[in-house]
Amino acid sequence: MGRVCKAEFRDEAVCLALSSGLSRECIAQDLRIGPSTLKTWICDRQKHDTVVTDATDHTALLRENERLRRENLLLKEERELLKKATQFFASHRS
Repeated sequence: MGRVCKAEFRDEAVCLALSSGLSRECIAQDLRIGPSTLKTWICDRQKHDTVVTDATDHTALLRENERLRRENLLLKEERELLKKATQFFASHRS
């Protein structure tokens, strides 16, 4: 049976594999883990990062949508005020 690795060790191994530029086989050998184990850890991290990113993107889109709705409402109110001002000045021009 294989050994159990701490989450910190897995995270460091994945970071090293993704950022070092060394081959995954070389990193796995240096860390004394199997290449398939490292590959599994990397795939798990990428799946997790995708889920987190998707949720974050969705939340950010909702906030941006709400901000744009408020801005749109403000611009409509300003436009209506300018229309009324234009009509007022046009009628008192003579």
